[in-house]
Amino acid sequence: MSPLRIGNLDGRLVRIVGDRAHDVAADSEGRFGPDPMSAYAHWETFLAWARGAPPGAGEAFPAERMGPSVPRPGAVYAIGLNYRDHAEEAGLDVPSSPMVFTKFRSCLAGPAAAVPLSSERVDWEAELVVVIGRPATAVPVPEALAVVAGYCVGQDVSDRRLQFKDKPPQFSLGKSLPGFGPIGPVTPLADLADPLDLAITCELDGERVQQSRTSQMVFSVPELVSFLSRHATLEPGDLIFTGTPGGVGSVRTPRRYLAVGEEIVTSIEGLAPLCNRCVAGAA
Repeated sequence: MSPLRIGNLDGRLVRIVGDRAHDVAADSEGRFGPDPMSAYAHWETFLAWARGAPPGAGEAFPAERMGPSVPRPGAVYAIGLNYRDHAEEAGLDVPSSPMVFTKFRSCLAGPAAAVPLSSERVDWEAELVVVIGRPATAVPVPEALAVVAGYCVGQDVSDRRLQFKDKPPQFSLGKSLPGFGPIGPVTPLADLADPLDLAITCELDGERVQQSRTSQMVFSVPELVSFLSRHATLEPGDLIFTGTPGGVGSVRTPRRYLAVGEEIVTSIEGLAPLCNRCVAGAA
């Protein structure tokens, strides 16, 4: 049986089963609206309906019509240096607590969206993205997964020239240009065999440049959710970019950056992949 995925087709909330999209507002006869954000506001009720709804014929669609599955999150948290090999390749100490910054939601894009290169030093970062499914404040680690709606694949595209132009670095600006946050459809957490151990890879024009498992995170998803919820209330639809494994371009010898025409394929076990082509950015 094909996994259930939740997506955004032409700005409308859809269930994706196999290669076909099913319009939620039409199929639910108005019980749920067309806004993709409405799924996360009532996640448990929505998910119960989505699992039991008749499959219907659905609609075949090109990936280019897909927008970000969570188009207007209240907050987009991001975690730096959350894989030991990434910290080591950068010559930095492994953090003793999560290193938190933000990506601005205007950078979010669909799973097949083009990535405009803003400089000659734009880098790739494959990431698991957590989608929050219920309000959470001061959640203990053992209970943290219960507030997660699901996961999606993400790319934390980074303009290293802007990011490290000044001291201290401009993490949020360097990682929030238009198209710098492509995310895929959301897979419900319960549909994953082991949500704490998933293979993650990134390929550039077919060359494997990143390969790891999410079990290699310094701080696991439950630890991140618990930590963030102690300092800010997490709301349904909030996103957490959980960090990237080793293999980014800016610390290679010689350094390597994205080039116009290159295709970035980002994959995580059990989730819908991203396939993003690099294009020239605004002059």
